[in-house]
Parts: sequence; C-alpha cells; structure tokens
Amino acid sequence: MRAVLTVLMAWGVLAGGGVAGGAPATAAGAGLHRSGAVSVAPGVAYGEFRMTLPRGTVHGHLLTVDLADPRVSVDLLYPGAVGARSPVSQLAAERRAVGAVNGDFFNITETQHPGVQATGASVGPAVASGRQLKGAVPDGQRFGPVMPPGATTEDVLGVGYDRRARLDRLTLRGAVLTGEGALPLRGLNQYALPVGGIGAYTPQWGPASRVRATCGTDTDRAAPCSTETAEVTVRHGRVTSVGEVPGAGGVALGSVVLVGREEGARRLRTLQIGEPVSVSSYLVGQGHGRLRCAVGGFPIVRDGAPVAGLDTIAVAVRTSAGLGAGGRLLYLMALDGAPGQTGLTVRELADLMAQLGARDAMDLDGGGSSTLVTGDAYGATVRNHPSGGAERPVPNALGVFSAG
Repeated sequence: MRAVLTVLMAWGVLAGGGVAGGAPATAAGAGLHRSGAVSVAPGVAYGEFRMTLPRGTVHGHLLTVDLADPRVSVDLLYPGAVGARSPVSQLAAERRAVGAVNGDFFNITETQHPGVQATGASVGPAVASGRQLKGAVPDGQRFGPVMPPGATTEDVLGVGYDRRARLDRLTLRGAVLTGEGALPLRGLNQYALPVGGIGAYTPQWGPASRVRATCGTDTDRAAPCSTETAEVTVRHGRVTSVGEVPGAGGVALGSVVLVGREEGARRLRTLQIGEPVSVSSYLVGQGHGRLRCAVGGFPIVRDGAPVAGLDTIAVAVRTSAGLGAGGRLLYLMALDGAPGQTGLTVRELADLMAQLGARDAMDLDGGGSSTLVTGDAYGATVRNHPSGGAERPVPNALGVFSAG
C-alpha cells in the first residue's frame, strides 16, 4: 500500500498538486505532461515527464523516494576512491541499488596545467555510509555553472540518521599536531588546497596524483601551479618521509600524507623523520544530527521558491536532487540528452523542481554526466539518454536502496 501511495504522490505532484500545491510548471510558460509511473521497489517510484518550451521539448526522468518507509535508504555511491570515476550504472549495480543519479561536479580536465593529471575527484564534501570522505575545494577552484550569491562549495544535500533529507553546509575542521604546536588543516582528500594551506590524504584518496592540489589559487582555477610545495608521510603517528614534490600512488593503511603549498609547505618542511605527529579532521554541519550520506552541489530552491541570482542564459541537460514533506520525500531528477530535445537553464531547473514538489533542491552535475538509472537483481538500466551518447564516468552518485 505504501508503494502505491508513493506512486500516486509522485504523479500527483507532477500534475501540479502535492507538496508544491500549484499550477503546472511554468518554465517559459510551459505545461508539464506526465507519463505513467511505476513502482520500482517498495517506497520508490520512477516516471517520465515532458515539457514543451518555445525552443523545444524537455524530457525528464524522476525517482521519488519515500524516506519514511523503513525499508528505504539512501547512500553515496563511489568507486572505492575519492580520486576515481565509474559510470552510474556500474556504481548502482555493484551496490544493488534500485535507483541512482549522478552526483557532484568534479575535476574533469586540466588543460590549464599541462602535464598535470586530472584527478576525477569531486568538488564538494562527500559522506558515504557515515564516513567522511573529503572536504570542499576553494570556491574559485570548482568546476560547474556559476553559483548564485551566498552559495559555496561546502553546500551539500544529505540524508541523516534520522532518515530525513536536508540541505546543509559541511565545513572542514582539523589540525596537524606536532611537538612544536598545532598546524591548521585546510584540506581532506581534495584536488585543490587553499593557498598557504596543508591538506591530508588518506587511503580513501586512492592512487591519483596529488600534484593538482597545489595548482590554481582560491580565486583562479587556471593560475599556475605553486613553486613552493612539500609532502610529508606520517605512518602510525610518526613522520617517515619529508619531500618537496607531491607524489602519486595509494596511501597505505595506517598512514596519512600531508601536502602543503606556500606557507603550509614551509611549515611541513620543519618536520623531522621520526617526529611524532597526529592528524585530526572532521566535517561540521549546520543542521542537527549526523549525516549518513552527503553529496556536493549548490542550492537552487529554498522553501519552495527558486533562490535569487540563478543563471537564466545557459541551456544544458541537468541533474537535480530535491526534498519535500519535511525531508521525508526525496526527488532525484535527470533530463534526457537525446538528440532533438532541449535542456534547461539553472533558473528553469529550479522552477521545475519546485513544481515537482521540492521545497529545497540542489543542482548536481549536468551535461554529459546527467544519468538516471533503476536497478534490479539483474543489474542497472540507464533510463535517460546521456548527452554524450554514452555514460560518462563520474566520481559519485546518490543511490537508493529498498529492502522489500
């Protein structure tokens, strides 16, 4: 019965009722037309919709997730390392998720820094199964559309242990404790560090090169790489190596690699082999209660209305995650990128998510990354047509699970 109610609620919202309680979607004055919805698992409904705009037809795919159903859960999917990528269908199939959409924007290319490898790591904070994987890169180092005023790379959509989704902001707090005092920690498994900062790289980072962390500045992603860097390896609480150039290769269990640039590098180079050092890091949210999972993006809907300052020019295939019913409903949406269909501006995306029922919503990575899948015992099926003609490997995705 709950699954049936979920389907009815999902498509009641699409028809213009439900949480949003308004008329059909009005992006450029268009109407929203739904097709049949199906229950893919207890508490999870999948359906499609179309919207006609003066410039063409928008085709979208929507998962509606009932977090009030005790059989349903949500987690961040990732390929086992922060600095790695996999297709959404593979991430979903490996975890036997019943549905998923691609997640955060990421370090996709390094054309501005010849010879430096792109890491594939995501922009914002990431939490998976309660484990804090990484912090946010500086705002000026991000990939993706221009953020609206007030948004930062620390913004996330998360699901707490209270089984409620919420928009939050996760700030890294941490320190490198040495015999001479504490050094502030400014990064955790990030592809970019603040100028003058020190970052920690744990086994969760993976084998990707750490050189990219010292390139660009807090305001200019394309700025040259720093000429003053250092890397220190701490194993079981003691310094085992001190070098000048960030390296690559996996970080061993029981170890942490510290990378510094400018002032951070100068302070790291004062450490001696054998010296006792401990590293602490944690992500602090503004909401109440721990988050079981979190993915980065930027807010586009707050309290049922688009936020101010959203882009109204660039049209693209887009992905979004929204929440309603006090965080008990989660809406995961990806547009279709098949030839002959149009995308949306970020402002139009916000209008759409509000009409679909989201009281709050985030913009996730779009373009060739936009992917929505449903899964069963036989694997995962890609429901939309990725605009690049095939799935793009991505660093993470929001996965939906149902025990029914």
